[in-house]
Amino acid sequence: MSADGVTVAPVDDGAALKTFITLPRRIYANDPLWVQPLEFERRGHLNRKSNPFFGHADAAFWLAWRDGRPVGRISAQVDRMSLARHDDATGHFGFLEADDDPAVFAALFGAAEDWLRRHGMKRARGPFSLSINDESGLLVEGFDTAPFMMMGHAPAYYGGRVEQQGYGKARDLLAYIYDFSRPLPAFVETMAEKARTSHKIVVRSLTGANYARDISVIMDIFNDAWSANWGFVPFAEDEIQHVAKELKPLLRDDFVCIADVDGTPAAMMVGLPNLNEAIRDLNGRLLPFGWARLLWRLKLGAVATARVPLMGVRRAYHRTPVGAALACAIISRIRASGIRHGVRQVEASWILEDNMGMRRLVESAGCRHYKTYRVYEKALN
Repeated sequence: MSADGVTVAPVDDGAALKTFITLPRRIYANDPLWVQPLEFERRGHLNRKSNPFFGHADAAFWLAWRDGRPVGRISAQVDRMSLARHDDATGHFGFLEADDDPAVFAALFGAAEDWLRRHGMKRARGPFSLSINDESGLLVEGFDTAPFMMMGHAPAYYGGRVEQQGYGKARDLLAYIYDFSRPLPAFVETMAEKARTSHKIVVRSLTGANYARDISVIMDIFNDAWSANWGFVPFAEDEIQHVAKELKPLLRDDFVCIADVDGTPAAMMVGLPNLNEAIRDLNGRLLPFGWARLLWRLKLGAVATARVPLMGVRRAYHRTPVGAALACAIISRIRASGIRHGVRQVEASWILEDNMGMRRLVESAGCRHYKTYRVYEKALN
């Protein structure tokens, strides 16, 4: 399709896929805060054979061209697991990157929306790249700091251009930052100490010998703890195994914890070294020497920032004294582990704007809201 000098073409071969993956390099050429993702990781993420997301979803990808050069990209997805859970005839878009040109945005969204309509969708929502369990939301506040791993970055003009296409806010996703040099509030440490001395609650680290079992436990808690959240889609079993394999090189046993109540797993928290800090000078490539640099930085503790992408307490303990004790215990445990590894700052992300229980918890623990990512939606007529 073509309009206003912009042509949109599907990503249907290896050359187009490479352009799709590397296009952001030009968009962010003058942005010192942007971090080039690792190309091999992006290829794996988009590989229909290896990423289990494609076992329950259909997707299409497009590039926008003008005068023989790529000027934008977008994806569209129909996730059958999301549809089965929410029954809302809502499809998704993602991987949005484009020049500051309304014609480019119009052409990209036109292609994605037409595809979603043909697949029976009545609403478009995003960005999700590929799902709400991957990179989600468009940065609308907090452009002055670099993104943490698996979190997006965007030029300030993106939000306005998306809104020009008829999209409005669905939900905001909040990112919080915490400085480990700050002590935890006294009440958090007091409750954590009570949990530590309780015969009822036991907090333990991930164990390498039982890695697969512990990851399954963590994801089971996540699927329960987050089940009532807006937009939630559970991890399927094959996705859990995929996550376990993908994260294993990054996980430090004592930076992941599980809390048991009377011997039953009830809460968890996962901390990851901020991969973006480790790869920011690799330009998306691990060859010829990138592997050595990355492994050195990760293994020797040369990464001073971390991200907590997963935290949860089983719903049975929500709004209970035991639930509060569990949350304080795992927060205290992860902070102590982070300090041992030389971590100075951690990002807790993302948290739904209307998840007031979690917001109050992280804010009372000393975290500061510093970035906002917006999920947009539009009715498809």
